[in-house]
Amino acid sequence: MACASVVSPIEIFAGNEVGRRRHWSDEDKIRIVEESLRGYGQGSATARRYGISRSLLSIWRREYRSGTPGAPEAGGGFVPLVMESAPPEPEARPFREADDARIDITLTNGRRMTIPASLCPSYLAALLAVLDPR
Repeated sequence: MACASVVSPIEIFAGNEVGRRRHWSDEDKIRIVEESLRGYGQGSATARRYGISRSLLSIWRREYRSGTPGAPEAGGGFVPLVMESAPPEPEARPFREADDARIDITLTNGRRMTIPASLCPSYLAALLAVLDPR
């Protein structure tokens, strides 16, 4: 009786390569994405040819279409903060921590903040515009 066995291709990593990731330059990513867009069904074949996953190629394609290859996904970076004009100075009164009441605010996005009751309303408005933009 014949015994059939299936042999899967395997890749052997040396001990010093465990957990190592390949890093692709933006130029390489653009070249690979443009190659994958040349014809119908080229995405999977291109991903196999370069040894990358189809999902990674899809991410690169999305970045390519948006014009940001190599950039992190939206929300992962910093946004510059620019204030148009300086807020008005609060009323001059002595500030005493012990006498100042506190207000707890829970924003619609789930963030919480505790502010002194004597906080100038314009400062509070500027804070809310940054912490909970709509």
